[in-house]
Amino acid sequence: MADVTKEQVLETLKTVRGPDLEHDIVELGMVSDVFISDGKVYFSITVPADRAKELEPMRLAAERVIKEMPGVKGALVTLTADKKAAAAAPAARPAPNPPHGNAGHDHQHDHAGHAHAPQQPPRAGKIGVPGIGAIIAVASGKGGVGKSTTAVNLALGLLANGLRVGILDADIYGPSMPRLLKIAGRPTQIDGRIINPMENYGLKVMSMGFLVDEETAMIWRGPMVQSALLQMLREVAWGELDVLVVDMPPGTGDAQLTMAQQVPLAGAVIVSTPQDLALIDARKGLNMFRKVEVPVLGIVENMSYFIAPDTGTRYDIFGHGGARREAERIGVPFLGEVPLTMNIRETSDAGTPLVASEPNGIVAGIYRGIAAKVWEQLAGQSQRPAPAIVFE
Repeated sequence: MADVTKEQVLETLKTVRGPDLEHDIVELGMVSDVFISDGKVYFSITVPADRAKELEPMRLAAERVIKEMPGVKGALVTLTADKKAAAAAPAARPAPNPPHGNAGHDHQHDHAGHAHAPQQPPRAGKIGVPGIGAIIAVASGKGGVGKSTTAVNLALGLLANGLRVGILDADIYGPSMPRLLKIAGRPTQIDGRIINPMENYGLKVMSMGFLVDEETAMIWRGPMVQSALLQMLREVAWGELDVLVVDMPPGTGDAQLTMAQQVPLAGAVIVSTPQDLALIDARKGLNMFRKVEVPVLGIVENMSYFIAPDTGTRYDIFGHGGARREAERIGVPFLGEVPLTMNIRETSDAGTPLVASEPNGIVAGIYRGIAAKVWEQLAGQSQRPAPAIVFE
């Protein structure tokens, strides 16, 4: 069977109507450069930022028609914001974070001989977890930006840097850690109350996915979610950990705010993609943590660029550098750029995260670098007094 060509892809995309329902998305100039590798097709569709949600069916339609083409093994289609429309969209401009107190701090990132994390003073009104040096949240303003994959590989990066690490899956409705870390079964209990965490790749792990079947629909109200999260945090035999990574639910709703208010977080890592659409949502996550005075440790730009698996050539087909510019604009650290590779997607689905399965690979090195920067932020914080938090 002949290889699929760009011309064939564009011809097929002419069957997808644009927002005006009169012209197709190719005719309207909405389709980015098309990249094809090993039968997989990659491209983005540019839309006005304020219409992104309503135009999601158009993205799905484009992805569907390409996947149905003979010779196509898969398709990855994203929405990219029209920059003019994005600039016109209202976005709060928060005041820059104060410096993290680690200017000039030459912290070594080889932690093989490092014994303990700096014990974080519990923030006012929040009870710490005995044995855990620092709790950090990995969050995103919206779903679909690779937050959980980032959380897993960040945790493994911290582990590879010589730290004792656990990960808490705080997404009650859509727990992903059992699949991402290939862990099955039920955890055991101590005296019928304290739960032993599950473990794989050297990480201690707790998730609602270990306690209920994957197909079970969780129809819980706010207080039940809050109770479950705090139980998974405080009634688990974590032992001595330098860092506990919390994979937060996507978005900035009640569950996220409750977690930020109730848990003594040492800081938060925000995951975004390069597109303006995702950055607008990322600002919501930043603002949420600022409201409860949780330090933002930095921003990770996920799916930053695409590396062709056959040639290793880099393509910025989804836009590039938006998260770095946003981090500089609002005065928070930029932690790094993670490329989009088919490996990341495939290893995530298989439960063999890249930092564990390909520890010497380029992407694993990027995650270890991000982990080192996160640890440096935590070490730089340890001398700062905890702020008083008042909820009115």
